[in-house]
Amino acid sequence: MTGLVQTLTAFRLDLGPLKEPLGFIRVLEWVFSIFAFATTCGYSGYTSIHVTCVGMQETEIRPKFQYPFRLASFPFEFPTCNQTNPFHSLILSGDFSSSAEFFVCIGVFGFLYCTVTLVLYLGYQHLYRETTRGPVVDLFLTGAFAFLWLVSSSAWGKALTDIKFATDSLHLVTILDTCKKIPNVCTAGQGPAMGRLNASVIFGFLNLILWGGNCWFIYKETPFHKPSNPPVTVEEGTGHS
Repeated sequence: MTGLVQTLTAFRLDLGPLKEPLGFIRVLEWVFSIFAFATTCGYSGYTSIHVTCVGMQETEIRPKFQYPFRLASFPFEFPTCNQTNPFHSLILSGDFSSSAEFFVCIGVFGFLYCTVTLVLYLGYQHLYRETTRGPVVDLFLTGAFAFLWLVSSSAWGKALTDIKFATDSLHLVTILDTCKKIPNVCTAGQGPAMGRLNASVIFGFLNLILWGGNCWFIYKETPFHKPSNPPVTVEEGTGHS
């Protein structure tokens, strides 16, 4: 309890680190981490198919899907062009939740880590640089996050490509049984708006660049960069006559 009180009382607000690359890049990481997981976890969309059966009016079907992209969790009713049983239940194929949730998880934990380190930089800079432990731990964790951004962004980018294929209206028209039967007519309608998800992948790789680049500036704070022994200087006039 005493140690906690001493830590709290040691808080000294100093905005100076924000003018240095170490603090400024951390703020950028904080912002882009929010953008990365927010553009992914809040997404919902639909694809559109127009179906015309003989003797029936055109019907628009809108299969919907959303985060975490377990497509089979969103069944939809599709016309059979059969008078006795006019509709049957179908599902989109594919489960991409593992890649999406992993990407969002890295974004959330990256945001939390940035929040903690910014408090450390701005309020406890004297304690951060008091020993070599703070910069060394910061370096290894930042490097770990850079690697995780690489893995999660690559996995999420691949999953997004598969989601686009699985929800493409042209693709669905070619595989649905009703659309294969003549003289039924199926036409592809409006496809899902994927701009937000495309942006999430871009934010992921931007985070990779930011976190990877920030390793260099943190590295300069560690003893790995600083010389262990200062150079010895010889003063003039110290020689013997």
